[in-house]
Amino acid sequence: MAEHSEQTCKQVGGAITRVFELLGKRWTGLIVAVLMQQSVYFSDLRRAIPGISERMLSDRLTELAAAGLLVREVDEGPPLRVSYRLTEVGRALGPALKELGQWAEMYLPESGGRC
Repeated sequence: MAEHSEQTCKQVGGAITRVFELLGKRWTGLIVAVLMQQSVYFSDLRRAIPGISERMLSDRLTELAAAGLLVREVDEGPPLRVSYRLTEVGRALGPALKELGQWAEMYLPESGGRC
């Protein structure tokens, strides 16, 4: 059996660690996947992801904006509406998400009740 040490764990580091620190959080991948389709208003985004709270959605959107993956746009009202769209950086995730989806279709069995 291979020796497990702190050095072995550090070898994973770098880019892949940054990816999973951002996209590995619950709901983040689903938010990005919905936004891959089109710009979406906050309320529509919340409806597209059953089970996410307004607070959690707001927090995740803030994190994605800070990372440069999306932009928040306020449509002057009335009514005042906020929409979100992916930046070029966010859209660049498209091929990777497509590959992950294909991998999941092949190797991850569906579990009842989850989206």
